[in-house]
Amino acid sequence: MIQIQNLTKSYSGFRALDALTLDIPDGELFCFLGPNGAGKTTTIKILTGLVHPDYGTARIQGLDTNQHATDVKKVIGYIPDTPFLYERLTTSEFFLFYGELYDIPPQTIIHERDRLFATFGLDNHRSALVRNLSHGLRQRLIYATTFLHNPPVLLIDEPFVGLDPYTIKLIKSMLREHTNQGGTILLTTHILAIAEDIADRIGIIHKGKLIAEGTLPELQTEHQGASLEDIFLQVTYAKTEETSHVRP
Repeated sequence: MIQIQNLTKSYSGFRALDALTLDIPDGELFCFLGPNGAGKTTTIKILTGLVHPDYGTARIQGLDTNQHATDVKKVIGYIPDTPFLYERLTTSEFFLFYGELYDIPPQTIIHERDRLFATFGLDNHRSALVRNLSHGLRQRLIYATTFLHNPPVLLIDEPFVGLDPYTIKLIKSMLREHTNQGGTILLTTHILAIAEDIADRIGIIHKGKLIAEGTLPELQTEHQGASLEDIFLQVTYAKTEETSHVRP
């Protein structure tokens, strides 16, 4: 579903991605972990077509994200770490606007609004202006609209920051349901406990390179049964030590 080959990207001499190669099949929830500046967000932005790589290729459902950017956008749902919302619209107006972007018939939008607003606890906020919503309600609205066009691939950057336990549980349930139905998810997070809980596979990226990859049991076997937190610290610290001893 997602194919990344030798993906490389630099910004003003800083290499954000360094020959990244990764395959994520149908029905998998892949959690991308890494320190700040490791390359997680750059990877997702390249997959959405918002950023172009210097070298390498990224494909979603066989579509090159550079050559077929418009077609790629039809099959993905993208939730950035700081989503942009039109503050002067009501939640219902925003949902309608989003549906019209995908040429979804009005009656279908209304039906899906009723279903998704009920699922995400937004029924009592249909007439509320977006600017008056709490952070948690904004996130619920983003998820509701993202699921509207039923995208086979979800790209999600830090989805649980600042959310209450109820909303986190709700979103985790929706993400798992999505993969159970054959959808694919690439998700970045700094919350290691959530990666332990929901990931089918985990990848750890550091300085643009994928330095660890596998299921949690596979990673633990490679690291003598260590916790994910200890594995993360071991591999990222080891790579930092290696580069710090390299002579210019």
